[in-house]
Amino acid sequence: MAVLTSRFADGLAVGSDLVVAAETAVRQALSGLSGPPDLVCFFICGEDPEDVARAGLRAMRMAPGAQVIGCSATGVIGDSQGVELTSAVSAWAASLGGGRVTTFALETLRMEDRFVIIGLPDRGADDQVAILLADPYSFPTDAFVEHSADVLGNLPLVGGLANGMRGQGSVRLFAGGEMYTEGAIGVMLSGPLNVSTVVSQGCRPIGPTMVVTRSEENLLLELAGQPALARLEDIVSGLDEEDRELVASGLQIGVAMDEYAESHERGDFLIRGILGIDPEREAVAVGDVLDIGQSVRFQVRDAAAADEDLYELLDAHVEQRGRIDGALLFSCNGRGAAMFGSPDHDVLALHDTLGPVGTAGFFAAGEVGPVAGHNHVHGFSASILVFSSGAGQNGSDGGQKAAHGV
Repeated sequence: MAVLTSRFADGLAVGSDLVVAAETAVRQALSGLSGPPDLVCFFICGEDPEDVARAGLRAMRMAPGAQVIGCSATGVIGDSQGVELTSAVSAWAASLGGGRVTTFALETLRMEDRFVIIGLPDRGADDQVAILLADPYSFPTDAFVEHSADVLGNLPLVGGLANGMRGQGSVRLFAGGEMYTEGAIGVMLSGPLNVSTVVSQGCRPIGPTMVVTRSEENLLLELAGQPALARLEDIVSGLDEEDRELVASGLQIGVAMDEYAESHERGDFLIRGILGIDPEREAVAVGDVLDIGQSVRFQVRDAAAADEDLYELLDAHVEQRGRIDGALLFSCNGRGAAMFGSPDHDVLALHDTLGPVGTAGFFAAGEVGPVAGHNHVHGFSASILVFSSGAGQNGSDGGQKAAHGV
């Protein structure tokens, strides 16, 4: 059953006939609206890419007056639940009340020593946010997102990396009545909208915050004047057995987003993975390039920390924004049952804190969302686009370009 709201609603259908499931999920979402839809998003989990394609093409035809986008996934979210690795379709419909929706499809072209992304819509002064769904196998999402400010200014990007049950070659993207097997698609949302973002990275810091004093590309060589590996070993030696197990199962590092803050606690960092160690150089390999002078703090991730982080962020968001009307949820495919024992955790957290509003999304192979005003691609996170009541006051500056070099 769809969740009824005045402006946002969702639907979910589970079944091996994906065309029927798509019809059911979209119909549920549309029936929950009190007005005509402006935007419909749908997400399809299915074994056969051809079945996914047929279901997506059918879904796009069910709301002829709306802009419609969608993608394949290994799990979908809707109707207050998550469904992983099972044939299902979720849908989300929105009546935006004067907001404008512009659909786009992005293509990558090789230009001598760089890639160029074409297909971005021209920027407008009242653009609020862009939703991005990308094929991770063919589209340079990390580079595009990290350099998005060059073209998009301070425009937030929210979304996720699509996937298919058969991996590379099985991704299907849908936008503007067309299906794509590579690249990226999305929508630009503009006008009088009150939209905001929440990115829960789900980590807990361990040890002190330290300054990078020597590095080489993605190798962390020195922290606070001492070999990075020695610093890490000192921190781990002071942990209890439970935290040592978390370090062994997946150590992370947080890069402080505000160097001038008096202290750096959970939520103040951009989380990146630890790729390994180099004992000969006493170095730590990081999934990013760190510069001398940056502040970092090692992190661990578990279900309890991720649960607490998500609830704290959502509670604070509700206190700041007031009434919430709807949300899109892009949750990592490493969360759900793998992390929490249930695929429903993240969507239930949203309903616990935001209320029973129209909420849908999918389990992504990477999540896109801003941290401290800069867009990034994340892992093991929940990236959320929140729609609140009232007129938005977060318009972005203009700047019109159609191509983006990466």
